[in-house]
Amino acid sequence: MSKKQLMPLSQLNLTDRFLFDEVMEDPQAHQAALRIIFGLDISLLGLAETEKELRISPAIRSIRMDVFSMDEDCTVYNMEMQKRRKNDRTKRSRYYQALIDTSLLEPGIPSYNRLNFSYIILIMPFDLFGYGKYRYTFEASCKEVPSCPLGDGAVRIFLNTRGSNDSEVSPELVQFLHYIEETTDEAAEQTDCDLIRQIHHRVRKVKSSEEIGVKYMQAWEERYYDKQEA
Repeated sequence: MSKKQLMPLSQLNLTDRFLFDEVMEDPQAHQAALRIIFGLDISLLGLAETEKELRISPAIRSIRMDVFSMDEDCTVYNMEMQKRRKNDRTKRSRYYQALIDTSLLEPGIPSYNRLNFSYIILIMPFDLFGYGKYRYTFEASCKEVPSCPLGDGAVRIFLNTRGSNDSEVSPELVQFLHYIEETTDEAAEQTDCDLIRQIHHRVRKVKSSEEIGVKYMQAWEERYYDKQEA
């Protein structure tokens, strides 16, 4: 493995986790992304946490979440960029849900109704389920009575940047998902979505930052030497 394989920070797209985390660490950019995904004004509490680790026991596998945040209604959002196609993405979302839930109730809380509503959002540059949808939303419901929702407050959303059902989702979401794969000045100029332009403002700031450039190089070198040692 040669250091020549390092892609310049300026050429990264939001499908690259480093750029995704650095951009979504900015509350305005993260809030803009959530507003596009949900089509609602979402007011976040404080800063989003990137690379947030959850570990409940040394004997149990921990998770490291890309972007974790909470809104004013205490609804939890975990946004993940999943660039590589693997066959464990659905089970991964289940495990993330389980560990997030364990962190939400303090000891002695008498009712499980105190559990926060939560959304796990996985963004992928491929169609995990093969139905051509930009968005797949999963909520538990009764098999015998499909119109009867479980109502446990847990929702998992899988976003596919290569969907084809443009008429079934908002134009803003379609443009945003395309922009994620092609995070360039040209793509931002072509969009008529102010929220995407707001996100791109943060992207340009990250890509032009000497400090973040050094951080990117250090992160890459750490992964490089870890692989060499392995």
